[in-house]
Amino acid sequence: QVQVVESGGGLVQAGGSLRLSCAASGTVFSANAMGWFRQAPGKQREWVASITSGGGTNYADSVKGRFTISKANAKNTVSLQMNSLKPEDTDVYYCRVTIGASNYWGQGTQVTVSS
Repeated sequence: QVQVVESGGGLVQAGGSLRLSCAASGTVFSANAMGWFRQAPGKQREWVASITSGGGTNYADSVKGRFTISKANAKNTVSLQMNSLKPEDTDVYYCRVTIGASNYWGQGTQVTVSS
């Protein structure tokens, strides 16, 4: 059973930084891709950033230039460095891990940016 766990959320002032981490366990396979999504109450979950097994990255326009996704040394581990945070970045952030044809989600971590 694949488990995905996010960490690193919290409360920060506008202009500040946070670093989120995500680790998937319970599998011998390496992820094809890992990504971050975010969701506010009553809204659809939106894609933020993703990284492939080859290291290719993509970002939503709203975070481009401010957020950086990167793979950590441990297998199936990824981080999201968030700089120049804005109040509109306030959301629950979810990590999605793609292994083969399956997607696995974490429980989410709250990020709150105060103005």
